[in-house]
Amino acid sequence: MALPPLDSPQWKSPIRAFAWGVSSVASTVLALVLFATYLGIGALAHDSHFSLGWVLGSTVLVWAGPAQIILISTLGSGATAVQAAIAVTVSAIRLFPMVVSVLPLLKTPGTRRRHLVLVTHFIAVTLWVECYRLLPKVPRERRIAFTHGLGCGLLIVCMVATTLGYGLAANLPPLFAAAILLLTPLAFLLSTARNCKQLSDVLALVLGLALFPLISMLHTGVDILISGMTAGTIAYGVHWWREREAA
Repeated sequence: MALPPLDSPQWKSPIRAFAWGVSSVASTVLALVLFATYLGIGALAHDSHFSLGWVLGSTVLVWAGPAQIILISTLGSGATAVQAAIAVTVSAIRLFPMVVSVLPLLKTPGTRRRHLVLVTHFIAVTLWVECYRLLPKVPRERRIAFTHGLGCGLLIVCMVATTLGYGLAANLPPLFAAAILLLTPLAFLLSTARNCKQLSDVLALVLGLALFPLISMLHTGVDILISGMTAGTIAYGVHWWREREAA
C-alpha cells in the first residue's frame, strides 16, 4: 500500500500515522519471512516442552528471532536462566548499531527519551531495513508514531505465526522447520544488498561475504563477528579516504 505524500493532511493525526505504519506491513516481503521464521520458532518451543503462553511472552519481550532461538535452545538443554540471559544479551549486542543508526531518523528537537523506549525495543533487523526504506516517505514529526505502528504490525504477524507453528508442531517435518528458519538470514542478506546506496555499503557487504569462508577456517567461534568488523572497518576506511580526497 502506497503511503500518502509528505504534505498530505492525512499525516496530521498521529493515530492515522500509526495506522499507516500497521498497513505498511503488507508491503514488505520481510513480513512473510518473519511469518515463516516464527512458524519454526513456535514448533521449536513446542518440541522443547515450553507452554504456548511462555513462547508468546518471549516473542513480545525478546523480539529477535535468533535471540529467541538461543533462549529456547539453551533453556531446553538444561542451562540455567542466568546462562540463557547472558547468551541472549551477547546475541542482542549486534542490534545496538542498528538502534544508533535509526534513532537520528526519528528524532525531532522536541523528542524526549521516553518517546523512544518502544521504538528502541522494536528495532531489530527487519524494522531497521524497513525504516531506511519507508521513513524518508514519512514526515519527521510523525515518524515515531509510524514506527510504532510498523513494529506493532510486525509483532502481530509474529504472534500469529508463533501460535500456528506451536499448534502445527506435531505435523511439521523437522527438515522443513529447520529450512524456514534459514529464510530469515537469506532475506536480510538480499534486503541489505538492495539498500546498498554507496560504495562503502557495497564494499562492506562484498568483503564480509568474501572474508567469512576464510575466517571460518580458523574455528574461532565468532567468525561472523570477526569478518563483519573487518569488512566494516575496511569499508569505513575507504569511505573516509574518499571523503578526504574529495575535500
